[in-house]
Amino acid sequence: MSKSVLKLLAATALTSLALPAVAQTFNLGRAALPEEIAAWDVAVEPDGTGLPEGEGDVFTGEDLWVENCAACHGDFGEGAGAYPVIAGGEDTLTNRRPVKTVGSYWPYLSTVWDYVHRSMPFGNAQILSADDTYAITAYILYSNGIVDDDFVLTRENFTDVVMPNAEGFYVDDRVETEFPIFTQEACMSDCGPAVHVTRRSTDLQSTPEGVITVLPPDRTAMASGTEDGAEDAAVTEEAPAEDAPVQEAAADMAPDPELVAAGEGVWRQCRSCHQVGDNARNATGPVLNGVVGRHAASVDGFRYSPVMQEAGEGGLIWTPETLDAYLEDPRGYMRGTRMGFRGLRDAEDRAAIIAYLQAHPG
Repeated sequence: MSKSVLKLLAATALTSLALPAVAQTFNLGRAALPEEIAAWDVAVEPDGTGLPEGEGDVFTGEDLWVENCAACHGDFGEGAGAYPVIAGGEDTLTNRRPVKTVGSYWPYLSTVWDYVHRSMPFGNAQILSADDTYAITAYILYSNGIVDDDFVLTRENFTDVVMPNAEGFYVDDRVETEFPIFTQEACMSDCGPAVHVTRRSTDLQSTPEGVITVLPPDRTAMASGTEDGAEDAAVTEEAPAEDAPVQEAAADMAPDPELVAAGEGVWRQCRSCHQVGDNARNATGPVLNGVVGRHAASVDGFRYSPVMQEAGEGGLIWTPETLDAYLEDPRGYMRGTRMGFRGLRDAEDRAAIIAYLQAHPG
């Protein structure tokens, strides 16, 4: 293309930019019909606007989850590979690495329903019916401990569900509070009191003289040699005596090495939610170090279901016998438990996993 042609094109472009914008009608297409607009307007609002009729229960949702969602998000919403975690993460939003799940982070249930119905499953979106979406949403709620296992989600009770982090967000009010400040004419002189440097960092000591060492409350009294400290020490020494029979009973349960080895294979079904061994921590489920011989619902820092807390307060101890009954049918043994696992039907598998847990004392 010659230079003269390029100059002509450039001049034409500049001329068009200089002209005022003029509305033009190209006579293309037609106005969309109300029915067509309604077909595209599928958004669901936090107040339930846009929800279709339908219903779905937790158990149906579990089957649909395994079929459509588990490959990416794990059997219990724990996440698989690079795909996100859906369940768990309670009280982690202030951590250095927060776990943002439906239960710990999402403020509106409508977002869950709308996203699942529009975009899931990945690569095959919009195959789920309204009933399917209600059921999967119910299972997600159950996996996060928000509803019980007999819950049925419908259009009528949808807005009754309160998400745990519903109050964790605030309305963006910058248009009213900040925009007026930054859209005013900028002050260029005499805008405020003069600033004077009084000291420099080189004049200051990095550590003040006379550093005070503060002991934790339970050690402060002991360090001072007071009577209260002596009493605290005595209580600390005597406290384990209450659990001594339980601990001794657990210590007498020497697991069969062959069963322990078999249990390590069965453990693959459990490790997505539970941890054992060194550096184990609470995840979707509690740490299981020392579970055999321990009172139910006794792991510090884990939020148990109300029914599990009641069982622990009622004296339930996880002996091999009670664990066997629970693992065979968790929901049948303890209706209302939040453990989403359906159970181990094979008695040999249950014996193996119990032996494996015995091999990991607290």
